[in-house]
Amino acid sequence: MTHNPSRRIFLGGSLAASAVGASGLMTSAGLQAAPAAASDVRYGPAPGVAKLNANENPFGPSPKALEAIATAVSQGGAYYAYPAAMSLLDMIAERHGITRKNISLSSGSSPILSYAALAASKKGKILGPDLFWDTTSRAPEKQGAPEIVRVPNTADLGIDLDAMYAAIDDTIGMVHVTNPNNPTGTVLDPVKLKEFCIKASKKTLVLVDEAYNELTDDPPKHSMIPLVKAGHNVIVARTFSKIYGLAGLRVGYMIASEENTQWINNYGMGGYTLNQAGLAAAIASYDDFPFLTFTKDKIIEAKGMVMDALKVNGLTALESSTNFIFVNLGDGNADAFRQAMADKGVLIRGIYRDYTNWSRVSMGRISDVQRYVDAIPEALETMYKTQNS
Repeated sequence: MTHNPSRRIFLGGSLAASAVGASGLMTSAGLQAAPAAASDVRYGPAPGVAKLNANENPFGPSPKALEAIATAVSQGGAYYAYPAAMSLLDMIAERHGITRKNISLSSGSSPILSYAALAASKKGKILGPDLFWDTTSRAPEKQGAPEIVRVPNTADLGIDLDAMYAAIDDTIGMVHVTNPNNPTGTVLDPVKLKEFCIKASKKTLVLVDEAYNELTDDPPKHSMIPLVKAGHNVIVARTFSKIYGLAGLRVGYMIASEENTQWINNYGMGGYTLNQAGLAAAIASYDDFPFLTFTKDKIIEAKGMVMDALKVNGLTALESSTNFIFVNLGDGNADAFRQAMADKGVLIRGIYRDYTNWSRVSMGRISDVQRYVDAIPEALETMYKTQNS
């Protein structure tokens, strides 16, 4: 790639300095949570609000990331972020045994997922399960493309790979699989998913969104990146917004063949969407395994608290391989439950599509998860009163 700082950069082939000390993230005992409330509500939830509605990781950015951000902003804030982007590309490429030409960076994974959908929509419709994170795959609809072709989920809300494969015909331009899935939190059998991707990619492009891969029990086992390396028509998206705790710093990427990378980049803005602070945080976080372990342990602890509380209150939930839980409210209404929780300062999600009795709650600080747990009985009571009034 030729470095031309006056032109846009297609990155695929093609604050204080004392932030760490002020954050409370590192103590003599090691990692701990950042302060429970941001001092400025422009940058986080208001004091007294438990924000459990967006699958964020409030334990981040890590101490190493905060140090890197301070350095990047003070030394590089006035300059375009090309060198930092190249460094991150090289780190990702080295880990997966690929080259820069197989990677596209973007401001979070949402833009590059949208670019992939826009590109694929020129060849046909997008196919996905009935219930998945469909925001980016719906992007072409704003430009007049047909709606997503949806395949019913299984009885336990899993992705029906056999039905998905049977639905692929000449009208399908891309298949979108989110694994682990959002909002269900469930993960597909890696052997079956691999078999599906190999078969399906012979018919059309297959996109696997792995935003929550690092939260699974065995991330490499569940990743389809090896299929890209093997030459299959598969693309894989990743993000630093989840386990790395960088949702507000917006760094994501896609791994694909050189051909698919170039094709998809034609629909995006490339380097214009990247910034020094986000790239610095991503570079510092990528191999920060102590922080990732700390985060994962906190999420597991929080999920255990929620599952125990649901059982006590007569509720059930799907087994989660992510940092959120999909709760079955029985004959309850998820929007009414969400409002009842909001009235108590706990923010969660409401109804997805027509799954009216399913409610998603994200894991956050242990104190905030405890507030959710404590609020369940009264929120359920309020929900039923609202439904019956």
